[in-house]
Amino acid sequence: MMDKSDLVSDNGVMDTDVWTIERHLMGKSEHICELYRQFVAIVEACGPVSYAVSKSAITFKGARRGFAGVKPKSQYLDGYLDLEREVTDSRILRSSPYTQRLYVHHFRVRVCAEMDDEFRAWIREAYAVGAGAHLTR
Repeated sequence: MMDKSDLVSDNGVMDTDVWTIERHLMGKSEHICELYRQFVAIVEACGPVSYAVSKSAITFKGARRGFAGVKPKSQYLDGYLDLEREVTDSRILRSSPYTQRLYVHHFRVRVCAEMDDEFRAWIREAYAVGAGAHLTR
């Protein structure tokens, strides 16, 4: 678990404008950090990714665009996946059209077991979106 001292600069001041992965995980339980690490492992197993970190989320980007994001909370991991179809599942809090070809799905997972084979398949689909698959169909 991280604390604020991990983000304090050499002059003793915390930069409140800079968001990092570490800052998102600061003060979170080991359980939440493990949920985050498992999500990252699933995403990175799909292929190369880059990260864009903001106050609202840690976004995962493919070769063409962002395709997923997470926000570690105190009791669960919230996030989103961009898919070419609409998915209905208890882990999906809501979904809505994002573009003519994409739906954004907001999810919540509370335990690592919820990131099962079906969830991993959604991430693979989202990764394909990040590579531009939705542009060729």
